[in-house]
Amino acid sequence: MARVLTPRAEDFPRWYQDLIAKAQLADNGPVRGTMVIRPVAYAVWERMQADMDARIKAAGVQNAYFPLFIPENYLRREADHVEGFSPELAVVTHAGGKELAEPLVVRPTSETVIGEFMAKWVDSYRDLPLLLNQWANVVRWELRPRTFLRTTEFLWQEGHTAHATEADAREHARDIHRNVYQAFMEEFLAIPVIPGRKTKGERFAGATNTMTVEAMMGDGKALQMGTSHELGQNFAKAFDITYSSAERTVEHAWTTSWGTSTRMVGGLIMVHGDDNGLRLPPRAAPIQVQIMVVKAGEGVAEAAGKLRDELTTAGVRVKLDDRADIPFGRRAVDAELQGIPIRVEVGPRDLATGNVTVARRIDGSKSPIALADVTGAVTSALKADQQRLYDDALAFREERTFDVKTLAEALEAAQTGFARVPWSAVGEAGEKEANGKAVTVRCLTREDGSMPESDDEPDLIAYLGRSY
Repeated sequence: MARVLTPRAEDFPRWYQDLIAKAQLADNGPVRGTMVIRPVAYAVWERMQADMDARIKAAGVQNAYFPLFIPENYLRREADHVEGFSPELAVVTHAGGKELAEPLVVRPTSETVIGEFMAKWVDSYRDLPLLLNQWANVVRWELRPRTFLRTTEFLWQEGHTAHATEADAREHARDIHRNVYQAFMEEFLAIPVIPGRKTKGERFAGATNTMTVEAMMGDGKALQMGTSHELGQNFAKAFDITYSSAERTVEHAWTTSWGTSTRMVGGLIMVHGDDNGLRLPPRAAPIQVQIMVVKAGEGVAEAAGKLRDELTTAGVRVKLDDRADIPFGRRAVDAELQGIPIRVEVGPRDLATGNVTVARRIDGSKSPIALADVTGAVTSALKADQQRLYDDALAFREERTFDVKTLAEALEAAQTGFARVPWSAVGEAGEKEANGKAVTVRCLTREDGSMPESDDEPDLIAYLGRSY
């Protein structure tokens, strides 16, 4: 197949931009740092959104929607929060031809506006826990934009919850982190992630604890795929989110927030893509099988239509491409670029022998399959290819993860992958030194990989790497 992308090994950033353009995933928007998500990528986002939304609802959370514009004074009520977001804020000062009495912030996240309404809606312990999520767009003025990974405006979900006790809030934040985010990344996106605790320097502004899921991209860099935050009582005190307890005392609630975004689309591209384009995990693929008429001929269209119906009945997402007037090679290249997991090629020669050709995007194989066996072969291949993508990504990460003992060794190892080093050998001073060399502490874990209860536990392990 003709080479249409810059090889990944030659120039990974150029490969990424080539793929986005030539697979028709996105375009740059008219305002610097914004993006237009094209139908091919938006269909993937819809698949991701639907699966994650179901997981969020299974955790007892309800969807709601809150305003895009937030009064500036809301952000100023929580000092750490406004300080953390000030460089990224887009502020509206004029509207309707007049200067506004108070500037409005275009939401960078919604802790403050949702906190205002939680205070209004929560009265008694019987109103808790209050578990909310919204699917929305947010704006953070990005200095170095990169499509899907860092854009001025992006799409996301943000969960916000209020609880009667710290223990309940902590358990909810960890449930989302483990059973929604980590499970979604690994089971649906086929991306292995490292769950861990952020250092104090990397915490979300206003949080008492931030948990992250970190993935390794195809060039060895890290991408933060999602975060879940314990906010303590900081926002509850700033917005007076109180409740009457069963003992009739007035208490402040404990709150959490958590979010993932269209950054995951960028992660999907960079983890699974190859020199021929995107490779979509079958569960995430809007089109799992593309049936392609290679050349018009007697009975070809009918056979292709019958295969489409049989596969659809079997629960497979199918597209029939019968555009015989467009060269087959061009259509095949487009299907490869866009990562469609399986192509079923139907032509007169195939049918003469009672076969079709099944081409698998994930492993690159092509083989003749009897017409009667296509449905079984395709459903089996989709299952196997989902697992293969995960296994390949995990093997790549393990090959690029290095156990070291000192900060100097960690900084060297982080140039090509992840360094796993005792946190005691890094510390806050070492973290600052690493940051000055474009290396960050991605997360802290226990030696067995489990989640620490605090930053002060002994024998913690730090993962260091370069990141997007």
